Amino acid sequence: MKARIFLTAILALVLSPAAGAQSSLPRPDTIVKPLAYVSLEPVPRGRAFEVAVVAEIMDGFHINANKVLQEYVIPTTLEAELPKGFKLIEAVYPQGKLWKFDFSPERLNVYEGKVTLLLKLEAQADAALGAVKLPMKLRYQACNDAVCLPPVRKSVDVEFEVAAAGTKAQPLYPGVFSATKSRP
Repeated sequence: MKARIFLTAILALVLSPAAGAQSSLPRPDTIVKPLAYVSLEPVPRGRAFEVAVVAEIMDGFHINANKVLQEYVIPTTLEAELPKGFKLIEAVYPQGKLWKFDFSPERLNVYEGKVTLLLKLEAQADAALGAVKLPMKLRYQACNDAVCLPPVRKSVDVEFEVAAAGTKAQPLYPGVFSATKSRP
């Protein structure tokens, strides 16, 4: 019941035309700038690889972490539309930071600044050879210290080459992928 009352209050604040600062707020889909990276080039059939989305969050805003502490909070998610021949092994999300905001009686688990979301995938034996475009959807809800904006689903794509099994692959973007190795 408390969560429903709190959610109603947040929605009223976000949707209220009387919220004077609302007209000066950026559009929700401009708060996060995602860039996608693939860990190998080419990606051989039968081999595991990773796709990272590095999301840069506008100063003064945060997005909810993937692991939320309240049922009414919209978590950040990354979903891939996997073509035939690809398997999702695991989605890896970083830990958020616990922050207390004016609009919430409880601390929230959030991401700020720059955050890397990771999908561990496998190119299976029947993956099509050649160029592959992997469409993904990043879902988030951005907030500042006073107001939450409507949730967003943003398209993020990554392209890579699939090669025959046993093809030698070169690691790409070690700075992006090495940062994710130290996660719990």
